[in-house]
Amino acid sequence: MHQSLFPETDQESANPNLSAFGQLNWKWMLGLGILFIILGTVGLGMSFALTLATALMFGILLLVSGSFQIIDAFGRKGWNGIVWHVLIALLYLAAGVATVTNPVATSTILTAVLAGMFIAAGLFRIILALTNRDADGWFWLLLTGIAALVLGGLLLARWPVSGLFAIGLFIAIELIMQGWTLVILSMATRRG
Repeated sequence: MHQSLFPETDQESANPNLSAFGQLNWKWMLGLGILFIILGTVGLGMSFALTLATALMFGILLLVSGSFQIIDAFGRKGWNGIVWHVLIALLYLAAGVATVTNPVATSTILTAVLAGMFIAAGLFRIILALTNRDADGWFWLLLTGIAALVLGGLLLARWPVSGLFAIGLFIAIELIMQGWTLVILSMATRRG
């Protein structure tokens, strides 16, 4: 028996496959989808700025987190782990300051980490696919593994220059893909 992605619904539903989305207002989904497509398209043209904004936001989150950890550490009385808690907080604060003061270096380092992650994930998927060739869909797993491996290799081949645009480019592409997904779901929900 083939298992459906969506749970079963009653027979009164016009389109049971869309029941999970049926409670959502299709106009809001459509509007949000169009907004995401526009933002993603604009982001494609300014991937460097989007990359820097992402690095800055990451740095700000580190600073806020480190600050709250310092407050929390000194708010505890009689706790023998306070020194380690303060050291961790100072590490967060130092990383936050370094990130905010040099977002270009941060984005370059994060891009190298992403490239390594793509390469490792690609290799793992390829090995998983090749060791499970008798399973349905193994070929698609092999293809996604190859794609991840190639993407990681391309990022590293253009590194450190790829660090100036890759993160922003990925965010822009994700916004566009999410936007189209919402537009398609809103139309299907409207028809359902």
